[in-house]
Amino acid sequence: MKKEYDFSKAKRGPVASTPAGKTRITIRLDDDILAWFRQQVHASGGGNYQSLINAALRDHIKDKKEPLEETLRRVIREEIPEYGSRRKKQSNERR
Repeated sequence: MKKEYDFSKAKRGPVASTPAGKTRITIRLDDDILAWFRQQVHASGGGNYQSLINAALRDHIKDKKEPLEETLRRVIREEIPEYGSRRKKQSNERR
């Protein structure tokens, strides 16, 4: 290791440029989710967990294409019963 390094011609920024068609982002994932993807890559003998996450997102989008109206209806159907039971429980607790 040298005592001093010459950074006078150095450039700021990432060492490797981002390939065309890709965008560099910062995303926060739960630790267990990231660990699962890393484990999948490790179990398959190597690779890139980021590519695996990208493939999983792509598959999800392909499988879940539905009109916004249907998505809203589905979410409302799923949430309304839970909301109703919560309100009923709160009402009973007040008595």
